[in-house]
Amino acid sequence: MAPGSKAERKAALDAGAWMFNVVTSVGIIMVNKALMATHGFSFATTLTGLHFATTTLMTQVMKWLGYIQPSYLPLLELVKFVFFANLSIVGMNVSLMWNSVGFYQIAKLCIIPVLCILEILFDKVRYSRDTKLSIVLVLVGVAVCTVTDVSVNSQGLLAAVIAVWSTALQQHYVHHLQRKYSLGSFNLLGHTAPAQAASLLVLGPFVDFWLTNKRVDTFNYTSIVTFFIVLSCIIAVGTNLSQFICIGRFTAVSFQVLGHMKTILVLTLGFLFFGKEGLNFHVALGMLLAVIGMIWYGNASSKPGGKERQVYSTPSEKTQKHGILSSQSELDQKV
Repeated sequence: MAPGSKAERKAALDAGAWMFNVVTSVGIIMVNKALMATHGFSFATTLTGLHFATTTLMTQVMKWLGYIQPSYLPLLELVKFVFFANLSIVGMNVSLMWNSVGFYQIAKLCIIPVLCILEILFDKVRYSRDTKLSIVLVLVGVAVCTVTDVSVNSQGLLAAVIAVWSTALQQHYVHHLQRKYSLGSFNLLGHTAPAQAASLLVLGPFVDFWLTNKRVDTFNYTSIVTFFIVLSCIIAVGTNLSQFICIGRFTAVSFQVLGHMKTILVLTLGFLFFGKEGLNFHVALGMLLAVIGMIWYGNASSKPGGKERQVYSTPSEKTQKHGILSSQSELDQKV
């Protein structure tokens, strides 16, 4: 295959993976909003456990059909991943409960800088000036259009810190495990989804009772509520899979930066379908800045030197007469 056609095929697959994630993520936000805000089902942690149980069922069917081949993931790695992933889910829910919406949004924006730190420390990634500035522009734009009231308290700050770092570690770990153990998205989900489903379905009702003072087993499950729960679980399979696909094809930082496109899209759809209340100059300006920043990031990070991983290697035996270590930097193919 010619280099041009390979590049075009990769670009098409990248765009397809990203659109898959955008569609499923926006879809599940809309469904969960109807389920929780309209019908009062506020048991977010238990619902996430049901999402992973449905995902587990999907991976088992894929294994039975032969689409998922046997793979290996050490138990310790699995335990660490599930710990970070579940702590992220609970941490984000607690952060939203203990903080104002404005501070909760600021905390979510801090995930990108933390991921940059993790990539610099563990992946030896270097960012160009334009790449750094584009990330800053995205963060400023999203902050302008989403952050309103900001109030901070000590317990809320602690919850936010735990939520941000656990989320960043979980997303960085997805990329790390896929590279280290040569795991595809389906393979990794096949290992992690059952463990997350079991742990969240056991702990979820207790966490939700602590957060809402309501019991999930005494909720009035009408036919419409049951329909939305099932629909949410079905869409969640695509959301979970597309997250692993995107982080595997790109990086966790790129996934987060481009992920704010979903925030802008949800805001836009809200204004289109639910009226223009809340749409003002600074919201429109923030959305414009965020979109410009995302386009700038995509362009800057794809250029040579925009985002590089430093790779250190020892010279071959033929060139070892000087006994000097040489280093070279190569372009990170997963922009």
